[in-house]
Amino acid sequence: MILKNLHTENTAVQTQLLFESNDKKVVSLQIAKGETLKEHVSKIPALLVCISGNAVFTDEKGTVINLNSGVYVMIEVNIKHEVKAIEESNFLLIK
Repeated sequence: MILKNLHTENTAVQTQLLFESNDKKVVSLQIAKGETLKEHVSKIPALLVCISGNAVFTDEKGTVINLNSGVYVMIEVNIKHEVKAIEESNFLLIK
């Protein structure tokens, strides 16, 4: 299966639950070119893995990470962060 094909809506940010167990889940996340997953905080630690595309992760601590295929970021609890897609980008969000 191709992650990109899971996202059929024409919206800025799309998610699709891929797997869920008692306390863990894996979500496919797609952000359209030029769009932003707006600033928010995570209540639990998370791992964001870029599968395709090009995006920039920033957080309130001044962290800036260029995300492209194979690059990941550990998202800290209670730290405001956002992701801006330079081009259409697909991610796995594991939390």
